[in-house]
This record gives sequence, structure tokens and C-alpha cells, in this order.
Amino acid sequence: MQIYYNSKTDLLYLRLESGEQTVVNKQVTEDIVLDIGEGDKIIGIEILDASKHVNLESLMPVEYLKAG
Repeated sequence: MQIYYNSKTDLLYLRLESGEQTVVNKQVTEDIVLDIGEGDKIIGIEILDASKHVNLESLMPVEYLKAG
């Protein structure tokens, strides 16, 4: 599992599966989007406004993505 956080957009992404594959996005709440891959497996979880939902310090270290 890989965890990415973009501080400019406050977006947290949990990548559960590695490798390239076609995904379908399924919004399950206003702030949570699931990436569904082959065989209906969840391969990623996107959390918008992450600092409102997750204690980001507990996830350290995470890989920060540079925006722009």
C-alpha cells in the first residue's frame, strides 16, 4: 500500500494495488471516491478534505506530491 498526500488540495490517496489498469471511480460520500479495478477490486481510495477526516500525523511518513 502507498499513501500520497497533496497539501495544496488537501487530498489523500491510498493506493492498495500497484500496476496499471483501467479503473472506474465510484463516489461513496461527498468526500470519498473509490477506484474500482478489474474484478471489482478496490485499488485506491481518494479522500477529499482529508485533514477533516484523518489524523494525517498518524500516517507519517507519507509521500507528498508537488502540485503544479
